[in-house]
Amino acid sequence: MADQPKPLMPHATATWLIDNTSLSFEQVAEFCGLHILEVQAMADDLAGSKYTGRDPVHAGELTQAEIEKGQQDTDYRLVMQRAPVEVTRTKGPRYTPVSKRQDKPDGIAWLLRNHPEISDAQIGKLIGTTRNTISAIRDRSHWNIQNIQPKDPVTLGLCSQRELDAVVAKAAKKAGTDSEAAPVEVSGGNDREKLIEELRAERDANAKAAAEAAQENEAEEWLRAKRASEEEGAGKA
Repeated sequence: MADQPKPLMPHATATWLIDNTSLSFEQVAEFCGLHILEVQAMADDLAGSKYTGRDPVHAGELTQAEIEKGQQDTDYRLVMQRAPVEVTRTKGPRYTPVSKRQDKPDGIAWLLRNHPEISDAQIGKLIGTTRNTISAIRDRSHWNIQNIQPKDPVTLGLCSQRELDAVVAKAAKKAGTDSEAAPVEVSGGNDREKLIEELRAERDANAKAAAEAAQENEAEEWLRAKRASEEEGAGKA
C-alpha cells in the first residue's frame, strides 16, 4: 500500500493514533507515511515538537472498524477510507509573513523622517498600519520606541518601489513641491490613473492571499507526506 494517499496532517494524525489506539508503531508509520523511528520518538516524547492530535475518524480518513481490524491483527495494514482533498494555491502575490509585521514601525519611522509630506492616511494604506501607531512613533510614545530604527520600507518588503514612488509623487504634487523634484510626473492623466488602479489591484490581491495562507500550512504538510511516501515507494522498488 505504498501508493496509498497519506493523511493531510501525518504527524498530528500519528499523535492521535498513538494516544488513542493500540496500533503498532509500524502500522501507524505506514499509514501516516512516516519512519517507524520517528513514530517511536513521538510515542516516547522525544520528538522535537509536540503535535496536537488530529482524529482521522472525524476527518473521514479512517473508520473505527478499520482501526479495530488493525488492533486485532498487527500484520494488517490500514486502508484509507477517503483521501484528503489537495489544496492548491491560486495565482497572486504571496501573503506577507506575520514576522514582517514587527518591521512596520521601522518603515513608518523612515517615512516620517524622509518624506514628511506624506499624510498619515497615505502611510497607513502604503504599509498597512493604523493612524494611532503612526502618531505614537511620531511623538515617540510608542511602547517599543527605543528599539525602532528607521529603515526603507521597500528594503523591508513592506511595499514596492513603484508604490512608494507613486505615493511620494502624489504627496509632493498636493504640497506643491513636485516642480522642484526630479521629474516623476507620468505623461498623460490616463497613465497615472492606470498606475493607481494597478496599486489598488495589488492591495486587493494581498487581502485575498492572506486568506489562502492558512490553507497553505496544511497543504504543505500533505505535500511533505506525499513526497516521503513516493521516496519510500521508489526505495522499495
